[in-house]
Amino acid sequence: MLGNLRNKWTLAAGCMLAAVTAASADNGDTQKAIKARGALNCGVSSGVQTGMSTLDSAAKWNGFEVDFCRAVAAAVLGDAEKIKFVPLEIKTAFATLQSGGIDLLARTATHTFVRDIELNVAWPGAYLYDSQGFLAKKSLGVKSAKELDGASICVSAGSNYELNLADYFRKNGLKFTPVTANSRDQNEKNLETGRCDVYANVLSALAGAVSKMGKADEWVVLPELISMEPIGPVVRKDDSRFRDVVGWTLNALIAAEELGITQANVEQIKSSSTSPEVQRLLGVTGDFGVKLGLGNDWALNAIKAVGNYGEMFERNLGSKSPIKLDRGLNNLWNNKGLMSSPLLR
Repeated sequence: MLGNLRNKWTLAAGCMLAAVTAASADNGDTQKAIKARGALNCGVSSGVQTGMSTLDSAAKWNGFEVDFCRAVAAAVLGDAEKIKFVPLEIKTAFATLQSGGIDLLARTATHTFVRDIELNVAWPGAYLYDSQGFLAKKSLGVKSAKELDGASICVSAGSNYELNLADYFRKNGLKFTPVTANSRDQNEKNLETGRCDVYANVLSALAGAVSKMGKADEWVVLPELISMEPIGPVVRKDDSRFRDVVGWTLNALIAAEELGITQANVEQIKSSSTSPEVQRLLGVTGDFGVKLGLGNDWALNAIKAVGNYGEMFERNLGSKSPIKLDRGLNNLWNNKGLMSSPLLR
């Protein structure tokens, strides 16, 4: 009898604790803090990552991940400029997010099992599907990664790419000497000065490195791609409301491209479109913003700030950027890519 009572009490206490925890997570504490502060604290790369985050001579931040931060600030605060950018290396990025030093991490951070389960952080979605490869000087005469036995390879210390590299060489029975650095900038300098034979990173980073070095015809990306890297914004796992806000901001940018909504035409489409999907997205009908704790113009504000997903990609990484990265898997689902948004209904 006592055992049964104890079990019932334990079960009841567990249910109460779960309910309290869920309520706390759903309170939207991060969003409240952002609104009280009047600014989004967004962690980005170190300011020298071409295409992702750069700090120009006028002290203005630019890049793909910078634009995503601006979209979230616009959605939450109605103003894409109400934002503080915090440059972070990967070795300190997750700890800064965990401690509350930033609200959102929008730097090159691959979604992995260990990061997801052990770090108490969450990926609300993927805004870039990238692949890890190798960059080498053509003069090295290497045609394949299988020819890199004994090579010295530049790679970011403590990164997912360092682990992928070790796995690839072990699997193929090859040896290499890692030359680690704490930043892409240092990796690029090490490669240029000959401290390593090859640079291992995702294709967007390798393309960015070539665009900065000049003489693009002196470099070659080897054909082997050794991993798929789903990269996206990262938030703390214990605030499900803010995770929804970040995830649906990304979804809104993707949906806007699919619906033909751009930074230039969003206001005109809002006032003229009879499409139920467009009306829901732009806040004409429904209370989807209210359900997120935002104004119903949250998506309109995000699109006005940075354009749709395709505009954001092409401006920073694609055909209109120095990098000229092919969209590939980052095309929309109806154009042989992986980008899609859940239905807003």
